Amino acid sequence: MDRRAFIAMVGGSVLAMPLATKAQQTGKVYRIGLLSSASQSAAAGVEAFREGLRTLGYVEGHNVVFEHRSAEGRFDRLPALAADLVRLKVDVIVAVVTQASLAAKNATTTIPIVVLGVADPVAAGLVTSLARPGGNVTGTSYPVVEVAGKSLELLKEVVPKLHLVAALWNPANSVFQGQMVKEAEAAARSLGIQLRLLGARDAKEIDQAFETIAKERPEALAVLADPVFVANRGQIATLAAKRHLPSVSTFNEYAEAGGLMVYAPSFFEPGVRAAALVDKILKGAKPADLPVERGTKYSLVLNLKTAKALGLKIPPSVLGRADQVIE
Repeated sequence: MDRRAFIAMVGGSVLAMPLATKAQQTGKVYRIGLLSSASQSAAAGVEAFREGLRTLGYVEGHNVVFEHRSAEGRFDRLPALAADLVRLKVDVIVAVVTQASLAAKNATTTIPIVVLGVADPVAAGLVTSLARPGGNVTGTSYPVVEVAGKSLELLKEVVPKLHLVAALWNPANSVFQGQMVKEAEAAARSLGIQLRLLGARDAKEIDQAFETIAKERPEALAVLADPVFVANRGQIATLAAKRHLPSVSTFNEYAEAGGLMVYAPSFFEPGVRAAALVDKILKGAKPADLPVERGTKYSLVLNLKTAKALGLKIPPSVLGRADQVIE
């Protein structure tokens, strides 16, 4: 299903209505706070969220304005940025990924919060349950944690004799990354793989992690999904190629940057659904009464140019499941 068809589907009859009837009639200009740990261009699902709002009749500068606050990879800045949005008295805060969502929740109990990109909002303490969130938080969730294990399975299929895998993770993103590490470790045990965790909080520490890789010589690399790694994807892919490492990640941009393989959830679907939730809240609905919507779509992306450079032949069993092939 293409993007236009999907947007037409989300929200049922509300989205099927003509734009003129969907646009706000009150003359009010709504202020939406966007809180993320990465730049707007690297924040997963934000463009889909904006597109969803446009489809619902919200025009930036006409009936909606955005206040975007980004920690630029420095997670310790998120509480202050969330407090800034609260001081501005925005109508809704849209928080991207777990740490930003927690910062927003800690900053206000009254302003509605729509989370975007949270793997497990219940385990993170953001909502009481998916069906009945309670409080001032609802949103969309996509199962990024689960793909950490699946990506290792795919790596094992491509490199059958795999024993030692370096895993790049960000200790600063403690809640979400902790969930992914736990999943990856469980998968590694079941696959008979030794996992070497390498923490990196910024570009400098990514370089340091690859210095360790050069010494320990793992046979492959797993890059866990994190805004810092999305922003530095080109650096990671280049260093992996330099070390002749087959690599897999759980964010789509990595394959485009030269990484071998990506297994990731679709960020488009939850972004559009988050827009529909914001629309309902602006029209009077309470977050406590709006169930958290969980994304279900995954994609496998293969970079055959990288495979050729590594001297790898992708098995037909993997190639046949690819949703996108880069040649």
